[in-house]
Amino acid sequence: MKIGIVGAAGRMGRMLLAATVAADGAVLSGGTEAAGHPKMGQDLGRLVGGADLGVALTADPKALFAASDAVIDFTVPSATATHALLAAETGTHLVIGTTGLGAPHQDAVDRAAETVTIVQAANFSIGVNLLLGLVERAATILDDSYDIEILDMHHRHKVDAPSGTALALARAAAQGRGVELDAVACKERDGIIGARPRGEIGIQTLRGGGVVGDHTVIFADMGERVEIGHKAGSREIFAGGAVRAALWTAGQKPGLYSMQDVLGF
Repeated sequence: MKIGIVGAAGRMGRMLLAATVAADGAVLSGGTEAAGHPKMGQDLGRLVGGADLGVALTADPKALFAASDAVIDFTVPSATATHALLAAETGTHLVIGTTGLGAPHQDAVDRAAETVTIVQAANFSIGVNLLLGLVERAATILDDSYDIEILDMHHRHKVDAPSGTALALARAAAQGRGVELDAVACKERDGIIGARPRGEIGIQTLRGGGVVGDHTVIFADMGERVEIGHKAGSREIFAGGAVRAALWTAGQKPGLYSMQDVLGF
């Protein structure tokens, strides 16, 4: 399967390149970056510290989509919306790990999913997707006498808060409770705020150092506390999961899928 990477010269992009090259059944079809990038024209094999692959970094995403069976996108919301349009235009499957999409960006993804296969996930780790299932199940069992708090810790360079993973965990908890997240979410607290409302789902953001991603979901009653968590030790787990998702798209019907669909959870 021919797999392309957009944003290929970035930190995550290079890991996606390496994971694609290492994956059975995958062939790297190319990689792109914004015009003027200092690595433009360099062989993609050299970008990951390996031998030349005969495929150079370019600034032409449309050509990349046309040459690929699937493209993996961990870029920024505006670019992801453009890539979704290209996927629909070229009939190319798309795997999206970009977080922080606004309504217009998500609308572009949803429209593209009417004609091509798209896998979109806040986190491509197998462990995190298991955590999502456990949190939803726990929230169905532990009623709203148990307060829910989600701790979200990432490295100092992360630009969005809360993270996409933290929001996905909050949505899983809300779904387990049968409520709309927007109606019960609390993303910050400051000053004299009064007692915590019953049924509130708190999401607390921590940023610092080089933390890849730590997430803990706390269910706290007056007499006991249940904590479920996941700690990522390397971004390679996200890259490997994304390539697995790209391979999974082969033969799938058009639609918008999650990583839990890929894993069969």
